[in-house]
Amino acid sequence: MAGVVLKNVTKRFGEVVAVRDVNIEIEDGEFLVLVGPSGCGKTTTLRMVAGLEEISEGDLLIDGKRMNNVHPKDRDIAMVFQSYALYPHMNVMQNMSFGLKMRGMKKAEIKKRVQETAEILGLGELLGRKPKELSGGQRQRVAMGRAIVRKPKVFLFDEPLSNLDAKLRVQMRAEIAKLHRRIGTTIIYVTHDQVEAMTLADRIVVMQGGLTQQVGAPLDVFEHPRSRFVAGFIGSPPMNFLACTLDDDAHIKGEGFDIALPASLRHTVEGKKGDVELGIRPTNIGLRSTAQTDNPGPRGVVEVIEPMGTETFISIRVGEAALIVRDEARSEARVGDEVELVMDIERAHLFDDRTGELIF
Repeated sequence: MAGVVLKNVTKRFGEVVAVRDVNIEIEDGEFLVLVGPSGCGKTTTLRMVAGLEEISEGDLLIDGKRMNNVHPKDRDIAMVFQSYALYPHMNVMQNMSFGLKMRGMKKAEIKKRVQETAEILGLGELLGRKPKELSGGQRQRVAMGRAIVRKPKVFLFDEPLSNLDAKLRVQMRAEIAKLHRRIGTTIIYVTHDQVEAMTLADRIVVMQGGLTQQVGAPLDVFEHPRSRFVAGFIGSPPMNFLACTLDDDAHIKGEGFDIALPASLRHTVEGKKGDVELGIRPTNIGLRSTAQTDNPGPRGVVEVIEPMGTETFISIRVGEAALIVRDEARSEARVGDEVELVMDIERAHLFDDRTGELIF
């Protein structure tokens, strides 16, 4: 096992900067997830750690040693890709042992490692099968097993679950989490799926436009986003946003609503006024009939109702914005209803409309 450090790492493709000035310290045995939309630089960052892309500027250290000019095969890392990349003419045993044979390892040690790894991954009964005889989840476990048998210092996962169906992705997330607890090796995992990031990571790195937007424990990033981008990207369903203005009296005003900030938040907006965005998660909004109150909050019309079994998500049109509200499983709301939104402002966030930076 080993820690990994990226110091001021930048990657350029000609005049295009794909990754800019990334600084991350990954502890020995940590499960770190790089998450962000397509084109944010997360896979390029992973490939620089693997040695598949040269580092334009900065330093990469693995186990305290500078790796910028070290060949990929000498970095003692193993990578699992989105595609399984299994040899179709080889069975599971042969696929998992191929890399060890190429390194000249003795047959007895190869057999021992493959069998131990197959038991960990539930592949013990499948060692004689070829890839075409396996399900998608089994093929992905073989690809993981091929990496595990090498006992590398660092595992790199590049969107390994993207080709699986929804149910199988949930199962494989659990398998990967259990695997990490069992082997304790440092893992750097890339995904665009923020649910994977939240459920797997010790820490997540949110990236956008080649820049690191925020680094932290999943719940810390979820509850305390530093920018509108992070707030909108992390969370499922995503955070709702309402365009509004902040006045000198600490009132947030928008289309059809005027919310006075509570005393606990007034100090956070001192000296600030103008266009802002109010961000609030679906779980922090309630519904009531507009006929039931003399002091209405934001009003809207129910557009879509999505029953999820244990809860219901309701899409409500408020002016130009479409907000999602979490309601009870057997919600009484109906499409076309006019409703009032009751917001827990102390659990909301306010962002500068121009910069996207967090105000509170």
